[in-house]
Amino acid sequence: MPESALPEPSEPPSGGRSPRKPRMSPRSILLWPAVSLVGAVAWGVVALARGEKISAVWLVVAALGSYAIAYRFYSRFITRRVLRPDDRRATPAERLEDGVDFQPTDRRVLLGHHFAAIAGAGPLVGPVLAAQMGYLPGTLWIVAGVIFAGAVQDMVVLFLSMRRDGRSLGQMARDEIGRAGGAAALIAVFAIMIILLGVLALVVVNALAHSPWGTFSVAMTIPIALFMGFWMHRIRPGRVVETSLIGVALLLLAIAGGSWVQNSSLADTFTLSPTTLVFCLIGYGFVASVLPVWMLLAPRDYLSTFMKIGTIALLAVGVVVAAPVLHADAVTKFASSGTGPVFSGSLFPFLFITIACGALSGFHALVASGTTPKLIEKESQVRLIGYGAMLMESFVAIMALIAAATLEPGLYYAMNAPAGLLGATAESASHAVAGLGFTITPDQLTQAAKAVEEQTLIARSGGAPTLAVGMSEIFSGILGGTAMKAFWYHFAIMFEALFILTTVDAGTRVGRFMLQDMLGNVFKPLGRVNWKPGIWLCSGLVVAAWGYFLHSGATDPLGGINQLFPLFGIANQLLAAIALTVCTTVLVKSGRLRWAWVTGLPLAWVVAVTFTAGWQKIFSDDPKVGFFAQRARYADALDAGQVLPPAKDLDDMHTVVTNSTVDGVLIALFLLLVAVVIVNAAVVCVRAVRSPGVSPTTETPYVESRIDVSAQGAEPLAVARS
Repeated sequence: MPESALPEPSEPPSGGRSPRKPRMSPRSILLWPAVSLVGAVAWGVVALARGEKISAVWLVVAALGSYAIAYRFYSRFITRRVLRPDDRRATPAERLEDGVDFQPTDRRVLLGHHFAAIAGAGPLVGPVLAAQMGYLPGTLWIVAGVIFAGAVQDMVVLFLSMRRDGRSLGQMARDEIGRAGGAAALIAVFAIMIILLGVLALVVVNALAHSPWGTFSVAMTIPIALFMGFWMHRIRPGRVVETSLIGVALLLLAIAGGSWVQNSSLADTFTLSPTTLVFCLIGYGFVASVLPVWMLLAPRDYLSTFMKIGTIALLAVGVVVAAPVLHADAVTKFASSGTGPVFSGSLFPFLFITIACGALSGFHALVASGTTPKLIEKESQVRLIGYGAMLMESFVAIMALIAAATLEPGLYYAMNAPAGLLGATAESASHAVAGLGFTITPDQLTQAAKAVEEQTLIARSGGAPTLAVGMSEIFSGILGGTAMKAFWYHFAIMFEALFILTTVDAGTRVGRFMLQDMLGNVFKPLGRVNWKPGIWLCSGLVVAAWGYFLHSGATDPLGGINQLFPLFGIANQLLAAIALTVCTTVLVKSGRLRWAWVTGLPLAWVVAVTFTAGWQKIFSDDPKVGFFAQRARYADALDAGQVLPPAKDLDDMHTVVTNSTVDGVLIALFLLLVAVVIVNAAVVCVRAVRSPGVSPTTETPYVESRIDVSAQGAEPLAVARS
């Protein structure tokens, strides 16, 4: 349809009256300029402060003010002008309801499910690592990135998938772009998906290993979720608030019970080895993928959201009350030199790779084209669930950045620099940190570890322990004092595991959808998501794939998913490039060329970032950056009989050489596949512009909806059919 033929949006009829143009109330006219002013002042303080310490409160105010304005105005603009949802149109959840994957779900529960599914390790760990560059670059990217890129991607992908019977991202690429680009997208998306799931699962294993408190509390969320699912759908249908209150009460009991278990005779029962946890995760992922979504997945994610949002909200309150000072510099010397000890590479492009999920994440596009479009009741809810949930996750990233930036730099680098640099003792770590230009004494390192009841905090890299220490500092400042630091530290570790696990179960189900879509091109019955043999077969293949890499990684520090871990950041952002390419292509094909910049500009940015990072990873002469340069360095050392860290013997040296080679080849392959997708999409877009109104799309035909959500207070954003 030509763009000029598309109807303009309007408010839905109310009580038989004609649609009318919305007007801002006097309260809104006063409110939004005030919010803008407060946010601008906060940004001014954050951006202009140099050589002085500022309160973390300014970051919270700047972020919340920006989120409020973005949701009220920018997301509304995209919804009304670009997407044009219609609440009179039946969604796939209504038309294809099967009680397994397609199920109309209350928007509050679905918001919790979607947020829990997308909010994994990224918003917690990425900002902590990126604090190496200073708090200002990370804050700017997290806030600006989510407003103009991340939340836009999530919302648009969700809408497009919803209009296409909940099709996966790879299948939408094949349907809308063509066979060449579609095939490349299917291969790239599924391969990257397995890597992402394996990495996320490994983070969970590392967090829960030998932790009876965390293991018990996380395990108890499963029966609680099953109870909530049956209560809300069988015993007391539709009683969301009632179910929520019961679920939260049980969750709090599980958390308190975990603390009791840790100090009881049951501690050994819930103290599991990494290998045991691997098989538990594999089994749980399979079960969560095949059970009806209302029974376990949706209520468990909804339940987890209370824990996630509650903890982050409490952390925000702690920041406001305690007003901790940001000890990190606004911009550090490592931002320009690219020689930071936490990760190597310059600010551009590697900051935008390290911080992904809090600003822009391709993994989100998989969820937005996986479980969520099959559960949404009304099209107007896309704005709340797609854009709103991503803003929530971005705030999580801001809080993680604050937790890291409030630590003394000496402690931050003692925890996050590599073991090869720091050594094994407090004295050697103190000396190494001094060499970086920061100060921390051996006694301070020893006392910091003792305060959280850890044997050592030296070289506890990966971001999770640093976040836990930062959270314990803030929480203990308002509740319990120094004596409670250990409690809050272990609570934070458990919280991180729970946070990440929800992406593993939802991701496995999404992987099953993707594999069914892919194999359905060869054998049609497998493409039917309600065909039981296909459900069990594809679920088994997906968990077997990421489970293999996970098991190898849990038993070999240099093997399995550890081998692919360096690909995580770039691979995730390449997924975002594919998602934004599909979005831009569909907008152009549907006659909305003048709005294609909404996804086109973020696409141009993420392509510039990922391809620059990929190029450097392949061709850089710096062994700390380039995969093949690293391979050459270790190969030369191996020929000379030398052992370089992290290798401990010659066998490990062979493994590092192999890993570097595999990573370099895979990143080149992923870049090639994404390039094929983009070029194919560009050809399709040019054809659509030259021949407006004739480009075919795979949007499903209009069917009148029979669901009435007015009693739930649904957001009135329905518009004329487009």
